[in-house]
Amino acid sequence: MTKTFQNNNLNLFQLLGKIFKLVPQFPRIIKNIKKAKGIHPNSCASLGMIIESKALHHPNVIGLKYEEQRYTYSAFNQIINKYANYLLLKGVKNGETVIAFLENRPELLFLIAGCAKIGAIISLINPNQREMVLIHSMELAPGNHFFIGEELVPFFEAVKNSLRASPGHKYYWLSDQQVTDCPVSYIDLKKELEQIDSENPISTRQIKANQVYAYVFTSGTTGLPKASRQTHRKWMTTYYWFGKVNMNLNSNDVMYVPLPFYHTNALIVGWPTALAASCTMVMKRKFSVTQFWADVKKYNVSAFIYIGELCRYLLNAPESDLDKKHRVRKIMGNGLRPDIWYEFKKRFQIKHIFEFYGAADGNVGFTNTLNFDCTIGWSAQNFRIIKYDVENDSPIKDPNGFLIPVSKGETGLLISEISDTSVFDGYVNKKRNADKILSNVFKIGDKWFNSGDLLQDIGFRHARFVDRIGDTFRWKGENVATAEVEGVVGHLKCVEMCAVYGVQIPNNDGRAGMLAIVKRNGEDFDIDSVALQLHKGLPGYAVPVFIRLKNEINITHTHKIKKFDLKNEGFNCKDPMYVMLPKTNTYIELNEHLRKEINAGGIVF
Repeated sequence: MTKTFQNNNLNLFQLLGKIFKLVPQFPRIIKNIKKAKGIHPNSCASLGMIIESKALHHPNVIGLKYEEQRYTYSAFNQIINKYANYLLLKGVKNGETVIAFLENRPELLFLIAGCAKIGAIISLINPNQREMVLIHSMELAPGNHFFIGEELVPFFEAVKNSLRASPGHKYYWLSDQQVTDCPVSYIDLKKELEQIDSENPISTRQIKANQVYAYVFTSGTTGLPKASRQTHRKWMTTYYWFGKVNMNLNSNDVMYVPLPFYHTNALIVGWPTALAASCTMVMKRKFSVTQFWADVKKYNVSAFIYIGELCRYLLNAPESDLDKKHRVRKIMGNGLRPDIWYEFKKRFQIKHIFEFYGAADGNVGFTNTLNFDCTIGWSAQNFRIIKYDVENDSPIKDPNGFLIPVSKGETGLLISEISDTSVFDGYVNKKRNADKILSNVFKIGDKWFNSGDLLQDIGFRHARFVDRIGDTFRWKGENVATAEVEGVVGHLKCVEMCAVYGVQIPNNDGRAGMLAIVKRNGEDFDIDSVALQLHKGLPGYAVPVFIRLKNEINITHTHKIKKFDLKNEGFNCKDPMYVMLPKTNTYIELNEHLRKEINAGGIVF
């Protein structure tokens, strides 16, 4: 059943007013929209060619800053060439997968671009993954070359012997700032690179737009990460679309990217946007609330990329003189929620918010080109928002069995047509693709991508993001798969049955994890042991904030857990409940005093 999210739809006068202001920029916008939509899959267009072009035409411009490190476009390209030529020397072939497991730092970009130049595919493992989930990700797209950051060697060592054995496995060690000795059985990559040629490899000119250059992992309802295929064509599309149609920065700008490059926001939005402007990109190891505006001042930042949680953290921080003493006028990202949009814009004096919508595994994107408030903008692709029964988790069909578009002002499921010009690249495991494809939607034989997201149609091809459906929810900027958490909890002897789902908390973005447990008779239940198991088996963001004890959990006739009522009840129920407060690793009982404080928005998790 569809519902209205907000009633303030766009009207024609608003639209014409915004368009009129952009009239002088129409030639640029139209030219780059055509470029974004006109990249032929078999054309020689790639990430590597863009980097080589920047090195040729802007050799002395600082292309990357990281902490105290500086790289001109020329130096950046030369280091990347060393990586590419070394990989070729080691026999890495076009289409071969290499594994990268390291945190945000320049070496990660060197690896990504080095692989891209020779046609290799880099599997970008989330550095927060541990144990069985880490093994799964590394074996989902297997390779023989493992590039391990010094900071993550202990976690890799914990699983290395559990990986499928291969005599061809090679382990490369990338030293971090502390530069300790290279571990036994690893190759010190930086030493190896010292004598390697820094000239452009000829392979770059042979890479086709439809080739995959990276696997980015996204959580799904199956519980374990899925590897989405990222093509040069998709990267090039965002280069034109975000970089030249929307943000339109220039070489005097400084683009701050405090997000991880193993996710698409930084990888295929933030990075190409900076390259499109031939400006400086500032890379951050990890986002920090306390350092954010100091970094903006230090690096003279003029634009940055965000996720909604980042904005809320900044807004909840104490006010300071740095809030307004900066030259940031344009920001770009997704998830900035309507409840803080205006306050954020006013407090930090942000003129242009280029909110966008997209997914690592999707074929559709929206951007707020016209700078409307509280919207993800518009899309040039063929999309529909269809009526959806949230409670029964299924699209609503007409008497002929076809799906029904919503009316203006209504909320429904976003779908986008799959065609030659709007390709669904899908996953490494092709069996997963079927879950995201809808067939015979409006006519026999058509195919549409199922986004799994609820959007509100506000008119004139514009939309607002409302929520996600299914068993995946977003917390701390990450997608949390409920089955992954349930799988870890299932190893506890004290648990008879469990259900994991996301619940909304006032003054917090996304949905916090809640774990409902039915205790097993005859087994002692120890909340501290439960916490220990959760922290051991899960990334921090996936550890449930709440644990709820129940006598029983209702299931459907097909043995699926009924989560709809559980989600609606949230943490305001009579069952015994525990909560893990911010900056703690243990659970305490949720008493009425704490419940009232959380409901009042007094605790930011």
